[in-house]
Amino acid sequence: MITLEELNKIREKAQEKMNLRQSQNATRVVVGMATCGIAAGARPVMLKFMEEIQKRGLTDVIVSQTGCVGVCRLEPIVDIYRPNEDKVTYVKMTPEKVSRVVAEHIVNGHPVTEYTIGYVEGQSQN
Repeated sequence: MITLEELNKIREKAQEKMNLRQSQNATRVVVGMATCGIAAGARPVMLKFMEEIQKRGLTDVIVSQTGCVGVCRLEPIVDIYRPNEDKVTYVKMTPEKVSRVVAEHIVNGHPVTEYTIGYVEGQSQN
């Protein structure tokens, strides 16, 4: 049987997590999970982000999903929002690319340029 003190500790931990989610200082990873994104492989990409973030013990990163991003041909699409920085949009993401994005961009603040929408769109015009 759980005591009142144990229940209070559980509640406090849950509230800390909720406060972190609402924090302006958290990095957000938003995966496009509309039908086209899912069909292109967004679910394994999202799961890999969650795995990498948990493996590294990153408590200030929130992974969430969104609906249609509007650029089906570039799915899976992932937006990363770091505090006080511009949004970075990664396209044609795969689970294999996730580790590098987490290490270089989320942890060290250096976007992986060749995975971004600007880079890919620039290459398609050449």
